[in-house]
Amino acid sequence: MLMVSVQNFEEGLEAHEGGADIVDIKNLQEALVGSAHPRLAKRLRAAIPPEKHVSITLGVVPNQEGTVAMAVYAAGVLHATSVKVGFLTTEYSTAVAILRGAKEALEGTQTKLIGSVFADSHLYQGLDANCMVELARDGACDGWLIDTLTKDGRNLFDFFPESRLREMVFQGKELGMSTALSGHLKLSNFDELARINPDIVGVRGAACTKGDRANGAVHREAVAELKKQIDLRKSGAISVHGQNGNGHGNGWIVIDGTGKNCAGILAALTAQVEKDRKSLIEVVIPDVLNIYDVIVWSEKRGHKLLNQRKDGATVRVLVQP
Repeated sequence: MLMVSVQNFEEGLEAHEGGADIVDIKNLQEALVGSAHPRLAKRLRAAIPPEKHVSITLGVVPNQEGTVAMAVYAAGVLHATSVKVGFLTTEYSTAVAILRGAKEALEGTQTKLIGSVFADSHLYQGLDANCMVELARDGACDGWLIDTLTKDGRNLFDFFPESRLREMVFQGKELGMSTALSGHLKLSNFDELARINPDIVGVRGAACTKGDRANGAVHREAVAELKKQIDLRKSGAISVHGQNGNGHGNGWIVIDGTGKNCAGILAALTAQVEKDRKSLIEVVIPDVLNIYDVIVWSEKRGHKLLNQRKDGATVRVLVQP
């Protein structure tokens, strides 16, 4: 899901019209990321359809359990989809207590609690971001977010390698939590993000006019392009595992049969297997009648059909040569 951070009502509508899955309300001018006024959250929640996610960021919270619980309670009253509670220079045990108090404050609401730490926290003598999964678990969170505070051009991947983020995201999923990554992310990071596969990717600068986080404003066309790029990777039209059907090795190849007849699909399958018998092949089939021919093709050549699932108007079949 694409989460776009906004600072005013107009930006919120731009993010919504551009196709953002989550409109995230925050205040970048207040200390190290802070909260917007509740009036803004109330206006945007009323203007954006209820099925669209509207989240509230509290930013870096004080080490005061009651104060944070009261702010979290307000997010629940405002019918925010989620509320993010971020920690920087906070002891681990204190952060756990604050999160548990916040979770209690949300009882009776549909608002989800998201714990957050910062990948560059060591620059501020802050809480080590490697604790994120454990902190979210111990703090009874519904999900977590890793973000950055640095404003010198560096982003999330300058502080955490892809492999470590992938490990943490997978651990979060195993615990049933939503997982989110943010931190000055650019379109050039989308292949890495797709391989990590968090539930949510958060952006602001990349969604602004000319990509200017400081002086630009969120614009629907920039949001729409980011959403399009995410969808291309989700559908397999842009492969981030392997080499888009042209490579060799232990990859994951996607053959998009949209617009092809069955003969074209089978020809593409045959050509792929002839040059690479190690990679798994996912075939997007637009016509359910063609599935039988793919099954027969696989059986006759000794290939395995590992999975078959409906995806909107298409069917996706996973073949192991």
